Amino acid sequence: MGQCLITILIHNRPVPLVPSSPRLFRIRPSTSRAAAGTVWVCTLLVALRPAAAQPTAPTRDSAARLPGLSIIGTPDERDRIPGGAQVIDRATLERSRVFTTNEALRKVSGIMVRDEEGLGLRPNIGIRGLNPTRSTKTLLLEDGIPVTIATYGDNAAYYHPPVGRMERIEVLKGAGSILHGPQTVGGVINYITPGLPTQSGGTTRFTGGNNGFLNGYARAEAVNGNTGAVLDIGRFQADGPRENIGSEVTDASLKLFVPISASQQLIAKANVYREASQVTYSGLTEGEWTANPFQNPFRNDFFTIERVGGTLAHELTRGAQRLTTTVYGHDITRPWWRQSSNSTQRPNDRSDPACGGLQNLESGCGNEGRIRRYQVLGAESRYTRPLLLPRVAGTLEAGARVHREEQDRQQLNGASHVSRTAGPAANRNAGLVEDNRRTTDALAGWVQARVGTERFTVTPGLRIEHIDITRTNRLPSASAPDGAFGETSLTELIPGIGATVNATSTLTVFAGAHRGFSPPRNEDIISNTTGGVVELEPERSWNYEAGVRWAPRPLWSIDVTAFRLDFENQVIPASLAGGTGAALTSAGRTLHQGLELDLRGDLRPIGRLTPFLQLAGTWVPVARFASDRFAYIGTGGSDVVGKVYAGQNSGNTRTRLDVSNNRLPYAPEFFTTATLGVRHRSGADLSIEAVHMGEQFGDAANTRVLVSDGQQGALPSNTLWNVAVNVPVRSIGVTAFGTVKNVFDELVIVDRTRGLLPNMPRLVQLGVERRF
Repeated sequence: MGQCLITILIHNRPVPLVPSSPRLFRIRPSTSRAAAGTVWVCTLLVALRPAAAQPTAPTRDSAARLPGLSIIGTPDERDRIPGGAQVIDRATLERSRVFTTNEALRKVSGIMVRDEEGLGLRPNIGIRGLNPTRSTKTLLLEDGIPVTIATYGDNAAYYHPPVGRMERIEVLKGAGSILHGPQTVGGVINYITPGLPTQSGGTTRFTGGNNGFLNGYARAEAVNGNTGAVLDIGRFQADGPRENIGSEVTDASLKLFVPISASQQLIAKANVYREASQVTYSGLTEGEWTANPFQNPFRNDFFTIERVGGTLAHELTRGAQRLTTTVYGHDITRPWWRQSSNSTQRPNDRSDPACGGLQNLESGCGNEGRIRRYQVLGAESRYTRPLLLPRVAGTLEAGARVHREEQDRQQLNGASHVSRTAGPAANRNAGLVEDNRRTTDALAGWVQARVGTERFTVTPGLRIEHIDITRTNRLPSASAPDGAFGETSLTELIPGIGATVNATSTLTVFAGAHRGFSPPRNEDIISNTTGGVVELEPERSWNYEAGVRWAPRPLWSIDVTAFRLDFENQVIPASLAGGTGAALTSAGRTLHQGLELDLRGDLRPIGRLTPFLQLAGTWVPVARFASDRFAYIGTGGSDVVGKVYAGQNSGNTRTRLDVSNNRLPYAPEFFTTATLGVRHRSGADLSIEAVHMGEQFGDAANTRVLVSDGQQGALPSNTLWNVAVNVPVRSIGVTAFGTVKNVFDELVIVDRTRGLLPNMPRLVQLGVERRF
C-alpha cells in the first residue's frame, strides 16, 4: 500500500554544548534575531504508489464517533448539548495552517490565549474572562483523558500536546462540563487524535520558514478490517520572538485498534514527547524594553521536559448500551535552570557578593534549578444506556474515576551560570533549598440523564469529587528537624442542569446552570514550614448560560451564547502585579458576564470560486471584583513609588486603594478572530485572518502608572493579520502551502506577569504535504 521513509539530518549552528549538561544546547548564542549560521540538510526519501493511482484522502469522522474519545460527538449529538459546544475540524486546521495551538484556539469564541515563548508550547488559556496564567482554570483533555502534568494538584500547562497531530479540537462550556472534572469553572478543551483509519495510507509534511523554523511530520495508517494502527512522528524547531530563545520538540505517538469480538475492542495509545528549549522565565523591565524589546539577558536559562504516557481503553457494546473503561498514566520530568524568574531579579543570585548584578552574570553569578517530576496513574469507566420511560425518550450516562498523582519537587541553587547540580553550602545562596513530595488521591463519580421528546430535552446531572492531599517537606529546619508533613481532604458536590428546545429543524435554543469547582494546589493549601492547613478554599462559582444554535442554510452555522460566572471565591496570584507569583490568595467574589458569537459558512459562489467566512467574537463587559478588595500603592522608602502591592508593609506606609468593582487582570472586554477566504474548485484556497485583542490591565488596580519592573500597567489593544494559501499540485500528488503570520510585523506587549514580553515578529512559512 505504499511506504514512506523520512530521514531528516539536522546540523545545527556550531555551538559548544554545556559541559555539565550534554543534553542541553544553545539554540541562539548570538544576539541577532536572524537565524544566520544554521545549516540544514534534509533528505526525504518517499517510495509511494504513482500519484495518478492515489485515492482521495478519506474523511476521518471516526474520531467523533468513538465513545471515550469525543466529548461532543456527532453534529446531531452536539445539538442536544445544553451549552456552548464548538468544534475546530481538520479542514479548518489544514486550511489555516496553524503555527501553534494558540492560533487554533482563538478560532473559538470565549477563549483568550496569551502568548509566552511565542511557540505555543506552554499556552495560557483563559475562558470567559478567567485568568489565563498557565491555563489552570481550563480542563485540558486528549481523547477524553486529562493530559496536564497534574490535573488535580498542579493543573499548569507546562506540557501541551502538539496541535499538528490532532484531527479536531472540541471546546465544551456549560452544564455538560460536569462529566469531565475536576475543573468545571471555565470549560473543557479536548484534543482528538485520529480514529480507526478507513484505509491504509499516510501523510508526510515538511515546512520551513524564517526565525529558524523547520517542521517535519509523518503519519502512517494501516487497517485490516476493524484492526488498525496510526503512527505519528513529528519534529520541529524554531527561534522565539526574543534573542537567546528557541526550542526543539520531538513527538511520537502510536495508536492501535484491536477488536476482541463483534461487541468489544481495545484501543491502546503510547506517546513519547521531548522538548529542549533555551528559554528564560523572566520578562523585561521598562528600561530593557525601551532599549530593545527583543532582548534576553539570560542566554544560559534552559528548560527541558520529557513525557512518556499511555492509555488503554476497552469498549463494550450491547445493543444501545455502551461501557468504556480507560486506564491512563504518564511520567514527566521537567528541569528548568534559570538565572531569573521575573523582572525584579537581575539576576536571582544578586545578593551574593561574588555576583552583585548583571555585569557578572557569566562570571560570578549562580543559577536556580527547578527540578520536577510528575507521575500520574488513573482509571475511569463511562456507562451509557437508554432510559425506558413512558412517552419520553432518554439516555443515562454514569461513570467513576480513580486517580493518583505524585510530585517530587526540588530547587537546586547552582554555583555558576551553567550549573546542573547544587552548589556547595559555603557558596552563598547555593545548595538544596526545596525538597518536597506531594501526593493527590482522587475519587470521582458522576451521573447525567437526558430525557425529553424529539423537540425538548432536559439534562440534570451530578458530579462528586473526593480529594486527599499531602505535602512533605523533606528539608529539616530548627522548628521541624525531621521536616514537615501535612494532609487534608475535601469533598465537593457539583450539580448541573440544562435544557434544549428544537424550535425548528434549523434552530435550537439551550440554557443551563451548573456549579463551578476547581481544587486548590497542594502547595497553596498546606504550609511548607509547619504542615498546617492554610485557609484557602477551593474555587467555587455558579455558572449560567443561554443561547441559540441556528443553521439558516446548508453549510452555515451561527451560535450565540450569553453567560454569567458568579464566583463565591476566585483564586488569583497573591502578587496583584504578578512577578513572584508562587503563592495564591482568595480574591473573594468576582463576576463575569458576556456574550459569544460563533459564525461560519459559505457565501454565494462566484464562478469557480466559493467565498467563506468564519467569525469567533467575544464581548465581556463585566469581569470584576464583586466584593471588598484592596490593593496597596508604594509611596517610597524601600517601596517603589506607584507600584501596586498585594498587602500593607510593616511600616504601614503604603496607600490603601479600594479596587472593588475594578476589572480583573488579563480580562479584555473584546477579543475576536475573523477569517474571510475563498476556495477554488481545483481545491486551492486563500484565507485572510484578523485577530483582535482588546485592552487589558496587568494588575487589579487597573493602573496606567508604569514602574521600572514592567509588571504593571495596561496592555494596549491590537489587531494582527495572518494569510494562508493552499494549492494542490495534482501532477505530482502534493499540496503546496504558505503562510504569513503577523503580516505587518506589529510589535505587541502580550504579557506583564513576570515582566514585559513581546509577540512573535512576522513569520513566513512554506511547505509541502503529500498523502498516500
